[in-house]
Amino acid sequence: MALISTLRNSWGSTTVSAVALSMALYHLYVAFVGPPDALVFRAVHLAFVLALAFLMLPLRGTRDEKTGAPGIVDLVLLAAALGAALYPIAVYGYITNRIYYVDPLVTPDFVFGILAIVLILEATRRAVGWALPATAAVFLVYALVWKGFGVEIVLDQLYMTTEGIFGIPLAVSATYIVLFIIFGALVERSGAGRLFMDFAMSLTGHAAGGPAKVACVTSGLFGSVSGSAVANVMTTGVFTIPMMQRIGYRRGFAGAVEAVASTGGQIMPPIMGAAAFVMAEFLGVSYLQVAAFALFPALLYYVALFMAVHFEAKRTGMKGLPRSELPSLRKTLIERGHLFLPLVIIIAVLLAGYSAPLSALAGIVSVVPAALLRSTTRSEVDLAVVADGLISGAKNTVAVALACACAGIVVGTITLTNLGTEFTQLVILVSQDSLVLALVLTMIAGIILGMGMPTTPAYIVQVALLVPALVKLGVVLEAAHMFVFYYAILSAITPPVALAVYAANGISRGGLWDTGYAALKLGATGYIIPFMFVFGPSILLIGTWPRITTTLITALVGVVCLAGGMTGYFLRRAGVVERLLLITAALVLIKPGIVTDAVGAGLIAIVVAIQLAMGRREARVAGQAAE
Repeated sequence: MALISTLRNSWGSTTVSAVALSMALYHLYVAFVGPPDALVFRAVHLAFVLALAFLMLPLRGTRDEKTGAPGIVDLVLLAAALGAALYPIAVYGYITNRIYYVDPLVTPDFVFGILAIVLILEATRRAVGWALPATAAVFLVYALVWKGFGVEIVLDQLYMTTEGIFGIPLAVSATYIVLFIIFGALVERSGAGRLFMDFAMSLTGHAAGGPAKVACVTSGLFGSVSGSAVANVMTTGVFTIPMMQRIGYRRGFAGAVEAVASTGGQIMPPIMGAAAFVMAEFLGVSYLQVAAFALFPALLYYVALFMAVHFEAKRTGMKGLPRSELPSLRKTLIERGHLFLPLVIIIAVLLAGYSAPLSALAGIVSVVPAALLRSTTRSEVDLAVVADGLISGAKNTVAVALACACAGIVVGTITLTNLGTEFTQLVILVSQDSLVLALVLTMIAGIILGMGMPTTPAYIVQVALLVPALVKLGVVLEAAHMFVFYYAILSAITPPVALAVYAANGISRGGLWDTGYAALKLGATGYIIPFMFVFGPSILLIGTWPRITTTLITALVGVVCLAGGMTGYFLRRAGVVERLLLITAALVLIKPGIVTDAVGAGLIAIVVAIQLAMGRREARVAGQAAE
């Protein structure tokens, strides 16, 4: 007992920081020299993550208030988790030489395999809530009870191979995600957050509804390095939401703008959400190619949001901020523009054909030199700041990595039971071979899955269950993956479980339902865009450039029309008829083609004619009144 007491008193925040720093340095070293064997690398990554989880997220009421040390139960679970994660390394030769499903498991395999599954489920519950581990548990019950697989076969699949826990999701977490999260943490601490804010304010702060447009630009910029909706809200929202309220936006709308803008960060290159790296592995393409797929859909998303904010400002008569209160664009770029360099370096390394991990490493290494270039930012970086960024990056990886490990349990079970094929047949049967109905069902499933779990596992489960059905119905593979990815992300602004809305409402105090409803209206175009690239894959840069160009133009017109129809403003205030015509035009323009483009253009022309006529009539009335 004396030994246990000593250990508890020495383990507090310092131990957590030491483990996190070790994890960050280990992954930077591996990115520089190259990874060891896949199983070894993933096992070490999992060991770090489980250690941090049980140190950082103790059972309620068990942490020592004086020392910050975890309780005895958590220390026991920590030791068991480390044993379960590192056991495959200890018996590496035995694992690589055995024939899985043929050679029987020995007792330690059973013990550590069961421990690994149970402790991953528990750690994931602590990190991201009940939904994901409960889902994984349902799939395990399905395999063991419904399908009748023995415990030995299930453990063989999930623990003794790289088809389950140590599968692609965890590999992506260890190889890509941790590095880009560390990069985002370092960039944030280098002063780039202020650069993004000042840059956006100098560009759009003076315009109608300026602070809301600042939120769009700032969240897009910050999202391009963080890839987390809630993190974006909590970082930029504390500035943008009060500014929006100051010029007259109601609380719910201000929170909704920030939530929708921040959610788009997961689809905004160069650094997208964690699921994008998983997508690259599933598709067998480079991360740069996935970023290229996402570029125009992300731009459409932000153009639609920007125009919705603009139309709302014009409709309600919102003004911008006085120019005297805004930073100078020239001064901002001179004093802090060099902080864009790490982003530029990442893009340049990717374009040069190097791997995503190497590009992330190059970006990480460049953060401090970039900040040291000018005296205005030199004081913001030192050894303590760098260490804090590394520690924070490792800590921020825990939830994502555990979600990936837990998703590996789900994917391994689906593969073992052949559930993916059966589900594909079910979707095709229910949709009666109708692509539109299959897409709607997939959209609903994606949003529901995303409500209860992080984007990455929600995307992974959909890839296993739903993407094969879409592909069988004729959807281009890349478009099918982007489709489910998009809706897994949009769940962050879809009530009742809308995490980005919750975060924004915590700042705006506008009421959950008011903020959620406003977010649905502002993000309405986001729900349409995936249908656009299913019916027009050219938006994903698939096809010839003439076709890509025409498809992008019609898509841009479509999202602007939808934004106008949803907010009730186009050239001027829009009545019910004009709004319906605008929404119809947007829906027609979803499918590229001469006929649909012509119909959409005709409907828009009618709206323009009506609004111009109303403007002339009001001008005549005003003139007569003046006389």
